Amino acid sequence: MLKSINCGAVRAEHAGQTVTLAGWVNRRRDHGGLIFIDLRDRDGIVQVVFNEQENPDAFKIAQGAKPEYVLQIKGAVRARSAEMINRNIASGEIEIVAQSIRVLNESKTPPVPTTDDVPTTDENMRLRYRFLDLRRPKLQRNLLLRHQILMFIRNYLTQRGFVEIETPLLFKSTPEGAREFLVPSRLQPGKFYALPQSPQQLKQLLMVAGMERYFQIARCMRDEASRADRQPEFTQLDMEISFVEREDVLQLIETMFTQLVETVAPDKRFVQKPWPRFTYAEAIERFGDDKFDIRFGMELQNVTALAKGAGFRVFDDAEQVKAIVVPGCAHYSRKQLDELTNYVKDFGAKGLAYAAVLETEVRSSFGKLIAPEKMQAILSALGAKTGDLALFVADKPVIVATALGRLRVEMADRLKMRDEKLLGFCWVIDFPLFKWNDEDHRFEPSHHIFTSPLPEDIPLLDTEPAKARGAQYDLVCNNYEVGGGSIRIHERALQEKLFDLISMPRDVAKDRFGHMLEAFEYGTPPHGGIAPGIDRLTMVLAGEPNLREVMAFPKTQNFADLFLGAPSTVTQQQLDELKIKLVVEE
Repeated sequence: MLKSINCGAVRAEHAGQTVTLAGWVNRRRDHGGLIFIDLRDRDGIVQVVFNEQENPDAFKIAQGAKPEYVLQIKGAVRARSAEMINRNIASGEIEIVAQSIRVLNESKTPPVPTTDDVPTTDENMRLRYRFLDLRRPKLQRNLLLRHQILMFIRNYLTQRGFVEIETPLLFKSTPEGAREFLVPSRLQPGKFYALPQSPQQLKQLLMVAGMERYFQIARCMRDEASRADRQPEFTQLDMEISFVEREDVLQLIETMFTQLVETVAPDKRFVQKPWPRFTYAEAIERFGDDKFDIRFGMELQNVTALAKGAGFRVFDDAEQVKAIVVPGCAHYSRKQLDELTNYVKDFGAKGLAYAAVLETEVRSSFGKLIAPEKMQAILSALGAKTGDLALFVADKPVIVATALGRLRVEMADRLKMRDEKLLGFCWVIDFPLFKWNDEDHRFEPSHHIFTSPLPEDIPLLDTEPAKARGAQYDLVCNNYEVGGGSIRIHERALQEKLFDLISMPRDVAKDRFGHMLEAFEYGTPPHGGIAPGIDRLTMVLAGEPNLREVMAFPKTQNFADLFLGAPSTVTQQQLDELKIKLVVEE
């Protein structure tokens, strides 16, 4: 080995020892007859001292060392005096007195910062030079955290009888849900594989095969719109278990994740243990979304009964009136209120009404149109106090939920109400089994087509399918859906009934899912599973706002790899081999 110890691992107990280090020049400071080099590796930084009088040869080489040069340094570990201890680094109690130095490689000036104390550049530049960007200690810590998460999961599940099994990446196209990535077949021209959106069908088939407890750190691909918490290729903990009910899966995941956080992120604190559970209807009613944040209040409150008939036409004509009470914002100016109005309009709301509770009066956009006692009744029902700002949206329930739910998060961010040390894990259950597609005039599965109805709701499939609930559960934390799963259908007749309810012709169902239907005829056990997202979980535990900060080689918002130049064109010979002809749009 070219080093005997890592830079960040040298401590006071090593004082008096001679060590050999290897790493990158983080910073060099020239103080005349003394040169200080902060040498960095994955473990951290250590200060190395070069003295011209004691070792002129090493001093001369150190003079030429520039940032990101790769050096090998041999030296003695020396304890620093109390007043010289550097509390900002783990090795701050010691320094290395250099005896020899060797340049292992030189470096050009990096086009992007490689340290955390320098402001990061344009993100496209960071991704273009990702191999340099990844030298930043923060990103290395994030990747290490990701590794620790995966190791904990593998050990935890293995100890509980789970078997890790890989499933194919070249799968059959079953277009129902997110858009798939297609791979042309050279040996069977005109036919295509699909890259898996998840191993959903394969893990269910493993239950048919009798494996009983399966997991996989699965790579999945979806060709869907990009956003901060989504990438075209991602990693999930894919799990499936036979002979379970919903409660079994919830308890397993809750216990595992609780121990996981306490092991790999002990600085994080849970808002509540055990994790609270919300029905889908309750989540929409209180938070306006099925992925929400319980680290702060400011919940949506329904004042429809009080607001309608009060004389304000906007309220009178609306199906629903809801409000949030924002603490300490009664002073908001007209300009600030107009900004909030424009914000909710982006989510379909026609406008935003307000009532600011001041010490001597209530300043409101609709105060002159309703009786003072009615205004007081509304504010009392909301629990609004002096200094608070009540914000109202009146519209169809779906628009009220979306606009006011987004506004709730926006105001929490403005007021810095979200403590990144807190983890608001919770469960959302009792989702509708179907959602209605107005454009196609048919039902669609709200989760996926293999989700079982709740046993007590199976009779509704023949009478009122819109009211049927699925045996589905979502794992939510800090405004993100971290994972989702369900108890699956394991009987052919019930599976075919759901195909019928979503208006999927029998021949189409047989072509896409005939393998599943056939398998259900051979003693398929009751089973269920879940697929927490590794990327999102790491992002939440690392306190990062974007998945790209916890993935080694992510893509841009339009799915481009700026370093490799992917996607790229291919040769005509490759296209000919695949029997593909390109149609170029003007």
